[in-house]
Amino acid sequence: MKLSRIAAYAWALVLAVALSLTGAGVAAAATQAAGSHYVALGDSYSSGVGAGSYDSSSGSCKRSTKAYPALWAAAHSPASFNFTACSGARTGDVTASQLGPLSSTTDLVSITIGGNDAGFSDVMTNCVLYSESTCLSKVASARAYADSTLPGLLDSVYSAIRSKAPNAHVVVIGYPHFYKIGGNCISGLSENSRSAINGAADELNSVTAKRAADHGFSFADVVPAFTGHEICSGSPWLNSVVWTNIGESYHPTAAGQSGGYLPTFTNAA
Repeated sequence: MKLSRIAAYAWALVLAVALSLTGAGVAAAATQAAGSHYVALGDSYSSGVGAGSYDSSSGSCKRSTKAYPALWAAAHSPASFNFTACSGARTGDVTASQLGPLSSTTDLVSITIGGNDAGFSDVMTNCVLYSESTCLSKVASARAYADSTLPGLLDSVYSAIRSKAPNAHVVVIGYPHFYKIGGNCISGLSENSRSAINGAADELNSVTAKRAADHGFSFADVVPAFTGHEICSGSPWLNSVVWTNIGESYHPTAAGQSGGYLPTFTNAA
């Protein structure tokens, strides 16, 4: 009986310590979020093109208050938030004009980059305007570029980020599938073209994930979050062709930013 009481007391003590540490861990996590210095880099998928509500001071970069970096900052109140992502950005644009806010105190960085380097805008233009064979040829060229040339460009960007922000947790976020195959679209691109475009997104994500891992960065795959919300689904989170504002075509809507990119980034941050 005496040993049982001792064992029970010891177990209660262990449980109390565990609960205390758990509480401390939660509090520390909250403090870390509130005290973080966050910098959001990248292309139009990070700036929020397609989501509307653009900050007029951002000009042609089209940084949206509905983009995932702004939404995360609003929810977590970091100690500082610098939003330099820009529509149309390529890897060279990031290193040339977006890294200014990074420093040794930066502890969180997000980035989407590589799609413009691989020529996805040109791919989608050709796929929409021309034949299936032209579309498939352009997709093949983009995939070849992603395999052969993009890795070195990503290495340059990631090395520059690490050099300027040596203590940061860097989250590299990928791109979604554009199309639901076998969906409810009755016109437009062929299923072969849609499948090829999705495959190119997978290739780009695979290359990006490998380069991110080699630099010690986290890769956040957004494809699962967008599954069921692609173009041709019943509830798309991506714009199809927007004839009145062509630059917003094939970009996440506000729902895609809040329902797809934001939770994906939050889980990895």
